[in-house]
Amino acid sequence: MTLRLYDSAAREVRDFVPLRPGTASVYLCGATVQGVPHIGHVRSGIAFDVLRRWLAYRGLDVLFVRNVTDIDDKILNKAAEAGRPWWEWAATHEREFTRAYDALGVLPPSAEPRATGFITQMVQYMERLIERGHAYAADGNVYFDVRSLPDYGSLSGHRLEDVHQGESAGTGKRDPRDFTLWKATKPGEPSWPTPWGDGRPGWHLECSAMATSLLGAEFDIHCGGMDLIFPHHENEIAQSHGAGDGFARYWLHNGWVTMSGEKMSKSLGNVVAIPAMLERARAVELRYYLGSAHYRSMLEYSDGALAEAAAGYRRIESFVHRVAERVGDVEVGEVNDDFAAALDDDLGVPAALAAVHNAVRDGNTALESGDGGRARQIAAQVRAMTAVLGTDPLDPHWAAEGVDDDAHAALDVLVKAELDRRAQARAAKDWTTADEVRDRLAAAGVEVTDTPDGAQWALKSKEH
Repeated sequence: MTLRLYDSAAREVRDFVPLRPGTASVYLCGATVQGVPHIGHVRSGIAFDVLRRWLAYRGLDVLFVRNVTDIDDKILNKAAEAGRPWWEWAATHEREFTRAYDALGVLPPSAEPRATGFITQMVQYMERLIERGHAYAADGNVYFDVRSLPDYGSLSGHRLEDVHQGESAGTGKRDPRDFTLWKATKPGEPSWPTPWGDGRPGWHLECSAMATSLLGAEFDIHCGGMDLIFPHHENEIAQSHGAGDGFARYWLHNGWVTMSGEKMSKSLGNVVAIPAMLERARAVELRYYLGSAHYRSMLEYSDGALAEAAAGYRRIESFVHRVAERVGDVEVGEVNDDFAAALDDDLGVPAALAAVHNAVRDGNTALESGDGGRARQIAAQVRAMTAVLGTDPLDPHWAAEGVDDDAHAALDVLVKAELDRRAQARAAKDWTTADEVRDRLAAAGVEVTDTPDGAQWALKSKEH
């Protein structure tokens, strides 16, 4: 099948045809490193990591750029409130985001440019815009003239008369709807020299400069959260097209993570920070949960939903480990047709997960019937499918989440001794003793599952 993606600019699902055969170029708006990341921040990283993995599985060489906004009003304000240098504040929280992405198995980008590293390219961009009549300098600021571009608002659907940029006040604007490319220097703030005076970049300018510098004047896919459609992505399009660049050919936007129906944000106080989340669930389970909904859907967070997703993942994990223990090593195979059809249809992860669970069900049936070869073949498929989703149970990345081999072996001896006691009690119809053993293991964090081959055990995920 042909990969089809929903293009926010065209407002329809389109066949994906790379600009350059054999290569896919992708730009993802990354973090503004103002604080500790929460699950709303990392959802785009996980959603578009699946896109990247699927493009690579389909045989494309993927150039994946994810930027870091390390200079911004919010960063400056929070650093000042904390009495810390702005650059140290930004670097500290950039490391927090990197740790979060790494913990959740998000592949490192091909390049991860910082805004402060592309000031020269931003100045050149502004020079081009001024020369072409789309921007103007005033009082040390540089603004984009939105009336100069006839199709301004095409991505978001905003009418020009309704536009409100929502940015901090500057002087010299010809029209309040114009947006800032460059901010004149203020006392105590960092600044860089330009032909129009010292200052610092506006938010929108940095992404156009970084994307085109690294991926070229025209590239395949631009990704980001749906909250960025306006003004950020609208303004990226305006300044890029104004400068004469084709820019992104497809626009993909992921939905929010919500709590009680509201977008997760620090201002609402409903933040679930990644370090705290990793105390209540294994990283692979958290990734599975955050990546389980369709990327364009809202994901309503609750502890119950996380627990349900974790249980679903453990069923996949248990099957793959059982096959490996009973039949032998399980290599990564090929995805099945149902999975491929689901991901080719605008990255339909829910349908893809249904294909995974159907395969697990068939594999368990084969294993229980003694058809080890068939079970092993299905387990290889399951590994391939979960690898695309970033949750392959046998990926070494997740091995560190469990206990080490020696400790696991010792624990296995102790737990199996308890399970033997329980089996003997059940055979003697001593249900009280059998239940006591199961309850004692549960209290110790050991989950017992009865199967036709006897009781199986696994460590429970961390919870409150």
